[in-house]
Amino acid sequence: MNSKTSYGRLILAIIHLVLGVLLLVGIVAKVYSTLIVAFGILFIIKSKNKHNEAMLWSAYLVGAEVLFRMSGGTLFYELPKYSVLLFLLLGLFVEKKKHAVSITYLIYILLLLIGIAFTNIPFTESIRKAVAFNLSGPILLGVSAIYFYKRKITLQKLMDMLFYMLLPIISMLSLLYFKSPDIKDITFNTEANFATSGGFGPNQVATILGLGIFIVTVYLFFKKRIFHVFLIDIFLLIYLIFRGLLTFSRGGILTSFLAIGFFTFFYILATKDKLKNLIKFATLFVFFGIALLLYTSNLTGGMLMNRYTNKNAAGIEKNDISTGRVIIFETDLEGFLDHPFFGLGVGGSKFYRLDKLDRYAASHNEVSRLLSEHGMIGLIILFLLIVVPIKSMKNQSNLARAFLGAFFLFWFLTINHSAMRIAFPGFIYGLSLITLKINEENFIYRK
Repeated sequence: MNSKTSYGRLILAIIHLVLGVLLLVGIVAKVYSTLIVAFGILFIIKSKNKHNEAMLWSAYLVGAEVLFRMSGGTLFYELPKYSVLLFLLLGLFVEKKKHAVSITYLIYILLLLIGIAFTNIPFTESIRKAVAFNLSGPILLGVSAIYFYKRKITLQKLMDMLFYMLLPIISMLSLLYFKSPDIKDITFNTEANFATSGGFGPNQVATILGLGIFIVTVYLFFKKRIFHVFLIDIFLLIYLIFRGLLTFSRGGILTSFLAIGFFTFFYILATKDKLKNLIKFATLFVFFGIALLLYTSNLTGGMLMNRYTNKNAAGIEKNDISTGRVIIFETDLEGFLDHPFFGLGVGGSKFYRLDKLDRYAASHNEVSRLLSEHGMIGLIILFLLIVVPIKSMKNQSNLARAFLGAFFLFWFLTINHSAMRIAFPGFIYGLSLITLKINEENFIYRK
């Protein structure tokens, strides 16, 4: 199916709407996820990654990872993450046009592995599981960065990739609609809501819905259609925001709006009639955003507004806006100060926190986890991860900066509220390193 045409995108989008209903059956979800992995491997090998098939199949799985977890559709929990890793490595291995390997990210991976030598966890715990849980995401980031570093991607190919990433998110909307109870039957408070998240983790669901919000917004900016009709695409965007707000998980939704704001700023700089476009986009965005927030808050008895203004169910302001994440962050910093050179070792922060707080709590913040478990090496890693993409963006056009900066923001903000539990932040970081090929004079008129 050709995703470059409006009708091709329409058919694929409708298929994925129906797919969301079919995935309510666990066995269908398992078969489908397995077929995606198998066909992805076959297509990448057969095509020798001539048209960046590894990127496209990886993008689809990144969008589908939480969907598959929600529907019980994976043979094992981390299948999508490891599959994305495999797709990108396969793409690098089989492509005829050899890609320059970034020494920086090879060093990054080696620095991560040093932390394994200092792993010190109770004998009753599995070292393999501790290492896999904490390093699978960062290693995927390293492979993604190696794959995408200075890789030339056309604007059309990038838009295709975003569309393939969106397709399983459309299925997720369908699944959420049929799997969640009627809103009238839900008792809302100011905590993240599992009922409106299809019974799955609201943080991860909101993160991927936030990605969907960003993708649909970009398509609207470029006057491209997903469901062929402008009003249906607007409804899709509104429903994505609505479902995202109902999760009561703020991180993923606020991250998407900040990324959209960054994208809009540089998009406007790259176009003619800058002031006119700024006023138009800002007015529409603010108007619809506030209207939807008020409508959704009213449905939840005002609890949504309390959630976003850091108040409890009684309307009293809470002391901690982070829902306990600040305490976890502080103990990570304590771990760093206690073991400043090589850290607590991979997986060690969880058990250090058990001693300090007398409770298990995995870190939601990848920055503090790196410092705690890797010490000064973690500080070097963070420096490399931040500096290289910023340098890469400096020499590119404003339109390229709109995309790359938004991708970078998605990575940085996501790892600060959701660590690297899913493949998305590692993959999106790699995308911030591409070289985007654009005909800036005509881009805004392309359909």
